[in-house]
Amino acid sequence: MQETIRAGGHDNVTAAHASTFEVTTDDFLTPAGDCILGIEADRAPADFDPAFVEACRDADATITATFEAGGHAATVTGRGHPDLSFESDRSAVGRTSDYVDERTVLVGAEFAAEGFDRDLVAALADGADLTVTLSVE
Repeated sequence: MQETIRAGGHDNVTAAHASTFEVTTDDFLTPAGDCILGIEADRAPADFDPAFVEACRDADATITATFEAGGHAATVTGRGHPDLSFESDRSAVGRTSDYVDERTVLVGAEFAAEGFDRDLVAALADGADLTVTLSVE
């Protein structure tokens, strides 16, 4: 099962955060948002199919997030968690920890924003369009 989010880059994308990565529906990004990879997302977790959400609530589920922008791609893998709610209508967040809130779409990520390919990050900082594909197995 898959869900796709389309967003855009911004000149304040730095992808420097050590424990999270995020895509937001917000139309702005301050320098403090060092986990944010894309803004003006066309969808948020609250928009996801209930069957996708239920599959992600399995602690044994593998959730993969693929980010594509400016001819570059990066894939990060994490896992599901029984407490995932997908209730946020604003942001989708991946976490290296097991912390869960309404924005969390995966936990136990193999890396956070700081681990993303720097060519991909540079493309996003130049305003490239971003496609994020979340898949669950």
